[in-house]
Amino acid sequence: MIRKSIVAILLVLAPAAAFAQVERTVPQSQEEIQLSYSPVVQQVAPAVVNVYATRVTQQQSGFGDPFFDQFFGRSPLFNQRPQTSQSLGSGVIVSADGMILTNNHVVEGATDIRVVLNDGREYPVELVLADPSTDLAVLRAEDGAGEFPFVTFADSDQLEVGDLVLAIGNPFGVGQSVSSGIVSALARTGMGMTDYQFFIQTDAAINPGNSGGALVDMNGQLVGINTALFTRSGGSQGIGFAIPSNMARVIADAGAAGGEIVRPWLGAQMQMLDADLAASLGLVTPRGALVTEIAPDSPAEAAGLASGDVITAIDGVAVQDPEALNYRVATKPVGSISELTLWRNGAETTATLEMGAPPATSDRQATISGNTRFAGVSAAELNPALAQQLGLGFSTQGVAVVEVEAGSPAARMGLEQGDVIVALNGTEIRDIETFESLASQRPRAWQIILQREGRVIRSVVSG
Repeated sequence: MIRKSIVAILLVLAPAAAFAQVERTVPQSQEEIQLSYSPVVQQVAPAVVNVYATRVTQQQSGFGDPFFDQFFGRSPLFNQRPQTSQSLGSGVIVSADGMILTNNHVVEGATDIRVVLNDGREYPVELVLADPSTDLAVLRAEDGAGEFPFVTFADSDQLEVGDLVLAIGNPFGVGQSVSSGIVSALARTGMGMTDYQFFIQTDAAINPGNSGGALVDMNGQLVGINTALFTRSGGSQGIGFAIPSNMARVIADAGAAGGEIVRPWLGAQMQMLDADLAASLGLVTPRGALVTEIAPDSPAEAAGLASGDVITAIDGVAVQDPEALNYRVATKPVGSISELTLWRNGAETTATLEMGAPPATSDRQATISGNTRFAGVSAAELNPALAQQLGLGFSTQGVAVVEVEAGSPAARMGLEQGDVIVALNGTEIRDIETFESLASQRPRAWQIILQREGRVIRSVVSG
């Protein structure tokens, strides 16, 4: 991923202890300057593991030249053959029974996953939970392995910019390494790396291979899972990012409970505030999440939220922008009650929000097959949950492409996951039955209107 010429590289349970607020001081003497991080490292290092993930990919065999491949055809001799590759990352043991947190991108698509402890012990592990939305995964060592050293969770909301932290992992595969730094920033949003943007930024050296490793405080507790770095060179330049422990704990709890994540659903579309918009609403600073649309029969509607409200805090914690609010909601259990602080009509007020379970994305789906240009596409009728997932308004009508089979006629036609098909040959598509009936036909030509990433695309293709 490249943002303004900076490469963003994704680096390949015990109950939470009460976090006591400690007084922060700077070194006062030469003796204090010579103090060591060694006690913290000795406490945490045994619980940080190397993760080895094996994948099987397809390698094209043959001459490697399009002319010869076309001339000789796709005979079995020139078919694709499997090739084994291995990725390296890090992980953190968070319970005595061997439950491990790592990044999803470290183990995604793996056919075999093994972990190696700092003392050299090696174990095969089971993938209990993979969550691409947070880029976290939960692994568990095989039964009978005994008790493991583990790290307890800190409350990442208690972190402050300037706090000392240590990053522990296996950079570049050289072996377990420790780097020190400070918390450079909190609540980093807009990074585009996961669905829930709320990263801890640190200048502790994080490099490829640190992914999934531990970011710990001076109490030896886990404050984050190291995930990514920004770099021009491929190595650490002092801008690394970690997923906060409060989010990591939610995923670990879901893994311990059987591997299913149920996140609360607010049912509100929101946008960021700029200085002009904030001033027009009577706000001194452009901070908060502006509500632009409410889904019918949603928790937001039940809480009495309305378009034009600005959510400025949840449970007394300030909300900087919509991504920060999404993070806060995602860390709440379904069924819990939260208090929202709102700015409405030039005055502050509150609303009580019950965290409801999300509706099914859509149970009205169809997969097209047969002799048609749409063969290989799976589509679903839009509902509020699917519309929000795709970044569409709740009132948007049509059917959304949820999957396109590789190499299918639909893929060759150019359909992509996330497309919303609005009309076919002049007929508006408002339900899945209309789409299925039309897409199964074979006219001389197709006039297609669809939405893609906020753009309306009109196309004509042969039937």
